[in-house]
Amino acid sequence: MEYGLLLIFWYGILHAFGPDHLTAIADFSIGKNKRRTLLITFLFALGHGATLFLFAKLLQMYDISDSLLGYGDVISSSVILMIGFYLLFMVATDRIQLHKHIHEGHEHIHIWFGKEHSHDERDTFGALSIGILMGIGGVRGMLVTLGAIEAGSVGLEMVLVFTLGVSVVFMSFGAIILYINSTLLSTKENLRRVFATAGIVSVVVGTNMILG
Repeated sequence: MEYGLLLIFWYGILHAFGPDHLTAIADFSIGKNKRRTLLITFLFALGHGATLFLFAKLLQMYDISDSLLGYGDVISSSVILMIGFYLLFMVATDRIQLHKHIHEGHEHIHIWFGKEHSHDERDTFGALSIGILMGIGGVRGMLVTLGAIEAGSVGLEMVLVFTLGVSVVFMSFGAIILYINSTLLSTKENLRRVFATAGIVSVVVGTNMILG
């Protein structure tokens, strides 16, 4: 891998540590099993890369003003805020459920939103949409940085390397969420506390992004 792509890979790692990214991943991954947590983090990173590549091509064809792209920050901040308020609403109305059962000699814990037991996986693939929406925020700065590193336009290879760097952090953070899922989410009381904390953090992060 050439020097410029190594820098882009490192930039992807640094970019992924944004509090809005980690907050969104936590909100979607808490209470999920290993397969779904890894899938969520991967889809979120993929959505980020897809947004970057799309805007790179749009900016090559059209002159989009900075003021218009600035609305991307509002969109990503609003997404975090809405997720936070949604989680707090679900906790307050007792719509986050936990069920334990024994299957083939092993204890399994099912966590779901709503009054009735559900195995709906739409929230898993919703991570792709959230990754796309949040990728809009700050996209101009990302494109300028990537273009400056390679001294030219942003290409697919650069986006893939950037996405790989982002994925490393997202997957590592997903492993932390898996640990939380396996150690803390064993009772309904702990479940409510963890989701309430995630909701509060989301509201605080989203509010700071908008006011900042």
